[in-house]
Amino acid sequence: MIILQSVLKELLEALTGLKTQMYFKSSLTALSHAMEDQILAESMLNSAPPLVIASFQRERFYRQEAHRYKRLAQKTDQVYVLAAPETSFSNYSDVYEQVAFAPQDGLAQEWHLVIITDQYSSCLVCRERQTSSKELDAANIDNSRRFEGIWSLDRQVAQTAASILLKRILKYRPQLAEKIKRAEQRYIDPVETGISPVKAQIDPFVRRLVTYLQASQYKLLKSNRSLALKETKERLLNSIIGAIRRSLDSEEILQVAVKNLGEGLGVCRCIVYRCKENDTSTQIYHEFTNPGAKSVKGKTWPLRNNPLFQEVIELRDSLSIEDTSKDPRIQTSNVPGVEQNSLQNIVKSCSIFSWLLIPLVYQDRLLGMMELHHCGPEPTSWKPEDISLVDAIANQISVALIQAEAYANLEDLNQQLEALDRTRSNLVAITGHELRTPLSTIQICLESLASEPDMSLELRQIMLNTALQDAERMRKLVQDFLTLSQLESGRVECNPEPLSLAECVDLSLSHLRSRINMGGLPQITNLVTSDLPLVQVDGEWLVEVLAKLLDNACKFTGSDGQVTIRVSRYNPQSLEVIVSDTGRGIEPNRLNQVFDRFYQEEGALRRSVGGTGLGLAICRQIVANWGGQIWAKSQGKNQGSEFHFTLPIFEANPSDSSNAFNPPAKKTRNNSKKKQKTSNS
Repeated sequence: MIILQSVLKELLEALTGLKTQMYFKSSLTALSHAMEDQILAESMLNSAPPLVIASFQRERFYRQEAHRYKRLAQKTDQVYVLAAPETSFSNYSDVYEQVAFAPQDGLAQEWHLVIITDQYSSCLVCRERQTSSKELDAANIDNSRRFEGIWSLDRQVAQTAASILLKRILKYRPQLAEKIKRAEQRYIDPVETGISPVKAQIDPFVRRLVTYLQASQYKLLKSNRSLALKETKERLLNSIIGAIRRSLDSEEILQVAVKNLGEGLGVCRCIVYRCKENDTSTQIYHEFTNPGAKSVKGKTWPLRNNPLFQEVIELRDSLSIEDTSKDPRIQTSNVPGVEQNSLQNIVKSCSIFSWLLIPLVYQDRLLGMMELHHCGPEPTSWKPEDISLVDAIANQISVALIQAEAYANLEDLNQQLEALDRTRSNLVAITGHELRTPLSTIQICLESLASEPDMSLELRQIMLNTALQDAERMRKLVQDFLTLSQLESGRVECNPEPLSLAECVDLSLSHLRSRINMGGLPQITNLVTSDLPLVQVDGEWLVEVLAKLLDNACKFTGSDGQVTIRVSRYNPQSLEVIVSDTGRGIEPNRLNQVFDRFYQEEGALRRSVGGTGLGLAICRQIVANWGGQIWAKSQGKNQGSEFHFTLPIFEANPSDSSNAFNPPAKKTRNNSKKKQKTSNS
């Protein structure tokens, strides 16, 4: 039989006006022993046999007190012990009455002890309180279990409780009906006949003991909670530190940190993002949200127009807001430089009731920001210990990010060293090949001229022209080395001016035809017209780029091929120049490599076409210096290629901030440079 009705509830319904109190198990144990000792004491030996009813939640609790009830049974035959069986406890009549009930019974949640004699009565009727999971973790000591109930020496209360329990026992064990009837007549019915028992007094020692135990348990519970909270936070901190130290990937570090922190603190939303002090906005890539919280991953987060962000980076300290609806920095709409209601829109769309911002700072350098959001239904208070924990985690994340950056920089340096080593090898191979051949030719020509005085004038002229051509080849090689070195080191002076692109193309074509035998050139088609807008670049370097791209196109295109130069509008501020050919072409997977220094598709020592492999690298550096872009296109081998680069258009309005070039007053100076370079060539 299972009875779900609570004895405490029945007692409170039968006797209105009773008030319950909270007790710890240790207090109930002390009270129970005090009540039992009243019966076992020598002063009670001459009194009539008492009625004792004890209800234990589990058999194991009864086993701890079984010896006391054997002693009580020596004084009276009216002893009833109730418990939920766990091993051998069952309905049994021997020394005293054992009454077993199901673990699902209402008594399984209660603690009862009722003692009634002619001169003394006392009852303890309590029900265990349901505790949350956090309280159960903190109250892991059995004595910290809490009960709510009544402890009374009032005879009427004791008799009413005894009557309820005896009726409950009768339902469990009907065979005890005669014994229970005698108990009711002996200990409960005299209340109605007018018998006046001696009024019992509460022992002052028992009262002080219970008060002391109650206070001690409150302190113990508070200490346990504090220790459990500290242990949880230390475990959280150690788990995050361990996770981020196992990785040197900054993205993985941020994702692990935001996930563990969000789960550990139980916040609605936790985000972390990289940023700098002067950033206007950022995008959210790392986020943790609890069920029900709206995700902001992938959204743009304002920074410059965010007074909270600005205050954090100014103070270099965390900022907590308990109630966003009352914070003036969020509610105001008249702050200079702040977009109208921008923060209010964020708070509303993201349901942010409470806000915590923690900067990621390393040696006064801002690396990013961490934010915790509480999304309702009511604002929450950020505890100092939680803020301290998040600050400690933020410090560890900052250190981990710096370590990840250092590792990435080390990898970049290693790659640069490898590239430098390859460059050195290529430099040795190319210069050895490019210098040895013309030097050998020059030496042979000069030796022939010196040792053959009878050589014909025609042959002498051929020898002299050959030596001059190879000397020019060596000069160009050295010039390319010096030009690229100056461009990469930033030691080149650029003087932008408004120029006609058509004139620059014509000049580059004239340079090309003057250096190459006209019979070996492919057909060159110039589609650049003079009605194009002026461009704002250094004319000397623009001609250099055009000449090298045209030279490169002619070099890899046969005499029966075609080279075309044309122009299109790239965007409202730029023109796009395209130099295309029908020659050898480029493999699609090598379109980016062709701009590397010393790159030769055929290899340095088995090339069918001469050159240093520096021309396209020089073009890339020149175009980058005026803020343009350069790229190559090709469908593959023997399908031709195209080289594209952009030029800034001249803006006539000198006050335009986008025009960062010098005025055209330096045109004469540039023209003199062009003439000088032409003469050098």
